[in-house]
Amino acid sequence: MVPGRVKVIEVTNTDFALRQFLLPLMRAGRERGHEMVGVAPEGPLLRSVEAEGFRVVAHPFVRRVSLGTHLASFRSLLDLFRREKPDLVHAHMPISGFLARAAARRAHVPRIAYTCHGFLFRPPASLPLRVATLAMEWLGGRLTDIYLTVSAADAALARRLCIARRAEAVGNGRDPTIFRPDAVARTRIRAGLGTPAERLVVLIVSRLVRPKGYPELLEAMRALPEAELWVVGERLPSDRGADMAPLFAGSGLGPRLKMLGYREDVPAILAAADIFALPSLFEGLPMVLIEAMLAGLPVVASDIPGPREQVLPGVTGLLVPRADQAALADALSSLANAPERRALMGKAGRERALSCYDEAKVLARTLDRLGL
Repeated sequence: MVPGRVKVIEVTNTDFALRQFLLPLMRAGRERGHEMVGVAPEGPLLRSVEAEGFRVVAHPFVRRVSLGTHLASFRSLLDLFRREKPDLVHAHMPISGFLARAAARRAHVPRIAYTCHGFLFRPPASLPLRVATLAMEWLGGRLTDIYLTVSAADAALARRLCIARRAEAVGNGRDPTIFRPDAVARTRIRAGLGTPAERLVVLIVSRLVRPKGYPELLEAMRALPEAELWVVGERLPSDRGADMAPLFAGSGLGPRLKMLGYREDVPAILAAADIFALPSLFEGLPMVLIEAMLAGLPVVASDIPGPREQVLPGVTGLLVPRADQAALADALSSLANAPERRALMGKAGRERALSCYDEAKVLARTLDRLGL
């Protein structure tokens, strides 16, 4: 651990990521006496970070290949780091993470760290994208002093591909006093949404993008004609791919589909649901699965890296093949008709999350690895 107060700049690609993923780490770093500065694109969620007394620098990033824009972003980051003179730059997400590390190296920042939240070169990415992003990750690894991942699978892959020979998994975590079973919240949320106490509710919390598996989930819900699907989340301005709005409008679920948008009361909504679903095409180590497990929900997720580490099949939930609508429908149906099994899985899931994904332990481990 570095003695004395140091300045740390946390860099990420969206205001959502800064608010939802990095704010707890910034709080923990400040509690250890360090100056924590956030860098992310302008957005409404930056205000809540600033409201806690953190300094936030709005910096534009684009989440697509745009060499001119990336070069301008690199130059702006270089100016920022030269002006701020941080002791540590801690970068996140593939493109913003690469640009921040390159600029930090050019600015002679003493220490450069990167936390990988998932690799873009994993399937189902196209071959050209996989080659380009693997090259970017390999180059980025050469610029990195401390290489962390949220999942053990990605740490092992980074070492195997020589992206970072000392890559280490630190995990993800959430506060179990915030995310927990809550009978009072369950009654209140259901009453507010007009959902009877006895009705089965399947919940997904994610950005409204194709890789989260919405086509398969909407189709699978046809196998549960008495159940509701609650969708919490929105499409970010920087999200790419087809707009999901027509898909939801044409789902045929009618009033059984409740689009709740972005919510600050996710812990209460989790407590009000019965099954959590995340049929993603790819993930890092999804924070939302940890939240669902802490809330005592059985989870149905894709059998892909990340969720594969979190879910114990048949114990805390079920894993299904990626993009397999029939398997997803079967898994949801098997839980829909087994309330006692759901309860046992939910209890086991919370116990596993308390053991593996307690936020205080994860944050302490991360700060220790960063030398703070």
